[in-house]
Amino acid sequence: MEKQRAAVELQRDSVRKQRELAREWRQSDPISEEATLDCGPLPEIELSPLIDHAAQEHQIDSKLVRGVMRQESAFRPCAVSPKGARGLMQLMPATVEQFKVEDPFDPKENVGAAAAFLKQLIDKYKGDLKLALAAYNAGPAAVDKAGGIPDVKETQDYVESILSSLK
Repeated sequence: MEKQRAAVELQRDSVRKQRELAREWRQSDPISEEATLDCGPLPEIELSPLIDHAAQEHQIDSKLVRGVMRQESAFRPCAVSPKGARGLMQLMPATVEQFKVEDPFDPKENVGAAAAFLKQLIDKYKGDLKLALAAYNAGPAAVDKAGGIPDVKETQDYVESILSSLK
């Protein structure tokens, strides 16, 4: 098992280096579609320990972390959104900076920072998961401005989808 994990990590390092070289060669925007890689979902044997550790460390439900990850990236560690969100939990650049994430495509760093951010949002909204999830999706400023879940179908569907996965 340890050899498999080491081989997977070597592959990830190789992919990161290839991605960086491609960016330099193309001189493209770092989050352009050309610079992103389509990758498959992480296998369950890697996902569960990442999710469980981050959830336990930040005292949140592992089903919540899993639900957000499913919704955000479909468990794909190389996912990049058109708005610049990156990795398994689709961290935005400001969140990457806030939590001092060195590599948002590193599953452990990504999930750890996202769990910390989720905990922060849950605390901010006094345990209201609907508001915390809306803030994760649309940003806390949008939730605060709306005084609740913003009247945006994407955000409303996002919250409902994740909450239904917790049942």
